[in-house]
Amino acid sequence: MLGMGFYPKVVRDEKFVRGKSYMLVSNHTSMTDIMMMLHVAKNPFVFVGKAELAKLPLFGFFYKRTCILVDRGNARSRKEVFDQAQRRLSQGMSICIFPEGGVPNDLSLVLDTFKDGAFRLAIDHQIPIVPITFYDNKERFPYFFFKGSPGKMRARVHNFIQTLGLTQDDKRALRDNTREVILGELEKRD
Repeated sequence: MLGMGFYPKVVRDEKFVRGKSYMLVSNHTSMTDIMMMLHVAKNPFVFVGKAELAKLPLFGFFYKRTCILVDRGNARSRKEVFDQAQRRLSQGMSICIFPEGGVPNDLSLVLDTFKDGAFRLAIDHQIPIVPITFYDNKERFPYFFFKGSPGKMRARVHNFIQTLGLTQDDKRALRDNTREVILGELEKRD
């Protein structure tokens, strides 16, 4: 990322344990979020992403080979995500989901609502949630032409949120708590 004029800086409230699986979640504001996540998380992980992005020329070729694809409108596809995630977790991998479900078109929106998938999977597999805040990605490389600039790209890996003993009845509270951690950090950034 340095060659592109981006200078990543990561603060870690808690460190990853090698060989342990996690559910990585962060705000989604830029095309650089994927690169930044690869910089932040040193443990092997796989993204869960929207199936329609696999149709993009060239990008789609690599995307469908490196991601678990989901068609959110298809119940069978959502079930297949669970099965694929189970296989990856049993291999000691982590899963990364951007729970906003996409990058908001509204640049003034700080953080969109979170969808349930990441939290349902984390509870089902009893793996910790790792909230991660990306502060600067939207300013560095937004989804709009002729916007953005080189500079710092800061991230914070927050304390992990444990799911051990939680059930699907706890999913909404887990989702809302995770969103509040990231939103609170975005609202106080300098």
